[in-house]
Amino acid sequence: MLGDHLQIEHVHQLLKKSWSSESSTKWSQDNPARGQCGVTALVVQDLLGGEIKKTLLLDGWHFYNIIDGKRYDFTASQFNNEIEYSDIHSDRDEAFSDTNEKQYNYLKLSVYRYLYK
Repeated sequence: MLGDHLQIEHVHQLLKKSWSSESSTKWSQDNPARGQCGVTALVVQDLLGGEIKKTLLLDGWHFYNIIDGKRYDFTASQFNNEIEYSDIHSDRDEAFSDTNEKQYNYLKLSVYRYLYK
């Protein structure tokens, strides 16, 4: 965990630079956040701590983070409609069910490379 000094918006920008077809098979140039929710929630928790939460949507579970009591959904832009959040408790195992080791390692390494350039 990097601590409080790391700005949330900075992390969001690094994630947007890092998302690709390597981090989700649903990625596209038109919708880079698509399919990135589980892997992103995991990497955000690695960087900033907090909790992983989920909400059931038409396409299945959607994962995001709660940090210092505030909701951060870095992949909300993948959806056309506003999300009605349920804030159901989740964990790393559930979020990992939305991704795989290769995608997770790719996104984490990519974000860390940008972070420590």
